[in-house]
Amino acid sequence: MSIEIKSPTFPESVADGTVANWLKKEGEPVNQDDVIAEIETDKVVLEVLAQSDGVITKIIKSEGEIVSSSEVIGEFSESSDIPSTASNSKEVETADEVKELKTDKPAAKKIGPAAKKIILEENIDPNDVKPSGKGERITKADLINHLDSNNAVSKSTHSIDLSSNSERPEKRVPMSRLRSTIAKRLVSVKQETAMLTTFNEVDMLPIKELRSKYGAEFEKEHEVKLGFMGFFVIAVVQALKKFPVVNASIDGDEVVYHGFQDIGVAVSTERGLVVPIIKDADTKSLPEIEKSILSYSEKARTGKLSIEEMQGGTFTISNGGIFGSLLSTPILNAPQTAILGMHAIQDRPVAIDGQVSIRPMMYLAMSYDHRLLDGKEAVTFLVSIKEQLESPERLLLNL
Repeated sequence: MSIEIKSPTFPESVADGTVANWLKKEGEPVNQDDVIAEIETDKVVLEVLAQSDGVITKIIKSEGEIVSSSEVIGEFSESSDIPSTASNSKEVETADEVKELKTDKPAAKKIGPAAKKIILEENIDPNDVKPSGKGERITKADLINHLDSNNAVSKSTHSIDLSSNSERPEKRVPMSRLRSTIAKRLVSVKQETAMLTTFNEVDMLPIKELRSKYGAEFEKEHEVKLGFMGFFVIAVVQALKKFPVVNASIDGDEVVYHGFQDIGVAVSTERGLVVPIIKDADTKSLPEIEKSILSYSEKARTGKLSIEEMQGGTFTISNGGIFGSLLSTPILNAPQTAILGMHAIQDRPVAIDGQVSIRPMMYLAMSYDHRLLDGKEAVTFLVSIKEQLESPERLLLNL
């Protein structure tokens, strides 16, 4: 009996997706819950799983084609419907593929057909590749990331003479859906909002001393490191309670005031910038916030974030300091009203009680929509964050 292979059911916020790659070819056997294909949406990559054991009989939507929610993209037959000759033939083919992929260090990882082709062409040891697919499966995207990270050059480039008399090589690739979406959103924000940025600086010595004094004990007790981001999230939550208009958003001719604080934490990945949301951050303790940040960061880098984990958000924090940025103007995460930019901590001479002292200083930047926020509100909001971070006891006393 022929069974339809359908794309996943997309949430309301996702209109369509693109077939990123097929992990199984026509005529190839699949086991129940094997990943058959990957669908890339504007936000995440969704996996298409096999409903039961069987064989792929037909691929309807090829790689690169647009698909809608629950659309038929292929067909497969259950194991009981497969002729024995086809099965025997496939066993021989699979055995040949395994033989071709043998290395001095045998790989125990699962490898899809598209990935096998790249491994053979680029002579890659599968054991050197970090898998992100379900069940430790190596995907095509994993191999591309592996090649990029090692500055590997494809075979087509190897054959090009790079001398001064030769043609200079270049490569054109389609923009990924995520990167395309990011580009459109950023341009839209610049065109449709009255964005302005205000700056301040914060003395990070009190926070650094807290981490130095209690960091080891905190990690032992809560099984997570005491980072900087947790303090910033709590400081932002307290400031949002004082200035609810910063936590609001514009919807047409109306202002929507949110009675909760859902804080987005921007995370950079190989595919682009994603913003997982710490829901109801105002109800979470510092250890819970740190655990949420760690979990989301790991999920983001392995492509495991769900759409639900990135939906919503009333305020965003972006930390460019981890890459060495000293100062920047973050762009709003629409439809939010404001975004806070953290930067690198740098020892600088500052005046303390009339004396010059070397302190670990960080520049803060807050971009805001001037249509809703006036300068006074934006500046006092940022000053409130600064005061809490420079006097951590304010965080405990909710001041």
